[in-house]
Amino acid sequence: MNAITRLATVISLASLFPFSALAADAKGTVEVVHWWTSGGEAKAVKVLENLVEKDGYEWKDSAVAGGGGAAAMTVLKTRAVSGNPPSAAQIKGPDLQEWGALGLLTNLDEVSSQNNWDKLLSKTVSDTMKYDGHYVAVPVNIHRVNWLWINPEVFKKAGIDKAPTTLEEFYAAGDKLRAAGFIPLAHGGQPWQDSTVFENLVLSIMGADGYKKAFIDLDEKTLTGEKMVEVFTALKKVGGYMDENRAGRDWNIAAAEVINGKAGMQIMGDWAKSEWTAADKVAGKDYQCVPFPGTQGSYTYNIDSLAMFKLSAKNNTPGNIAAQNDVAKIALEPEFQYVFNQNKGSIPVRNDLDMSKFDACGQASAKDFAEADKNAKLEPSMAHNMATSLAVQGAIFDVVTNFMSDKNADPAKAGKQMSSAIKAAR
Repeated sequence: MNAITRLATVISLASLFPFSALAADAKGTVEVVHWWTSGGEAKAVKVLENLVEKDGYEWKDSAVAGGGGAAAMTVLKTRAVSGNPPSAAQIKGPDLQEWGALGLLTNLDEVSSQNNWDKLLSKTVSDTMKYDGHYVAVPVNIHRVNWLWINPEVFKKAGIDKAPTTLEEFYAAGDKLRAAGFIPLAHGGQPWQDSTVFENLVLSIMGADGYKKAFIDLDEKTLTGEKMVEVFTALKKVGGYMDENRAGRDWNIAAAEVINGKAGMQIMGDWAKSEWTAADKVAGKDYQCVPFPGTQGSYTYNIDSLAMFKLSAKNNTPGNIAAQNDVAKIALEPEFQYVFNQNKGSIPVRNDLDMSKFDACGQASAKDFAEADKNAKLEPSMAHNMATSLAVQGAIFDVVTNFMSDKNADPAKAGKQMSSAIKAAR
């Protein structure tokens, strides 16, 4: 049973009011719980805050540091148990279904209908934002997870003339980088980062069908089969290219190693681009973004979204509800979508915006998203709360991180351990 589901037995809600259109002059406060706290991320979320305040509402920022969002979820659960949820919170994927099942999320159908969300969003995106057929969250961006970030100057110094497109080329690049005195692969030793690498290897080695069977269907034969042994074998080899002092390191610190020329590569979603942008680096010139070797044609996505909560009796005022609805509306307006995603490193969720305003990486991401959507190769990221429940995700995290930290770990046993851990978590 999921930890969120267990909250159902202890949560008692005060009177709940249905959504209603409110006068524009009914000013109020909106409190937002999120984990956009790195340099580029903080700059991005500030855009939304400024637009909301421009409309005359007060923004109460409740940021909780921690790239994977686990700390923020702990805060959110505590708030829910106490009957004092925030106006909005950064919640993603299957977790929206869990919160929706508890009756805690407010219906956004009127806002979405007035602003044509169904026409503006990919069906993949819109379906993710709905519970029981109704919008309960507003998407703010689409992140691509299966990116490899490269410092071309470091590659040149190491005698590497092109970005790797296969795992063998990736290993060869790693060997040359190490021989030239660089850290081949910058990485932060945190569970969600370990599993970001792991899911990329699953997609590279097992393909889109194998990825779906492993992380969506949770198919036992796939989890314990020979291909999964191959994945864990590759994970051990990839780990050998990482800095041994990576334990506990945040992702943006690892990104800085590539930006500063200490490391050659990083496997990370496109929020990493926000760090390059903040350092005044230019995509396609100062750095390269390429699909992780072997995953060309597929697109693992992480959609950030703000779920809107039914407010407690104390906070359920016309002004506060108006502020909440204002956030939902602004989040999909072009002004915010352009500026937010340009700062965040992601691409807009709207399908009608001019991508020529974005850099080379943004344009490539939008093009690849559309093609993957057309070819049924859009894959929800397991490592970033899009494919499984938090309980199942946590079970995978534990197995992967324990494997990476144990030099004597056996790839032949890891898949079976993961399958058993998933069974216990479901």
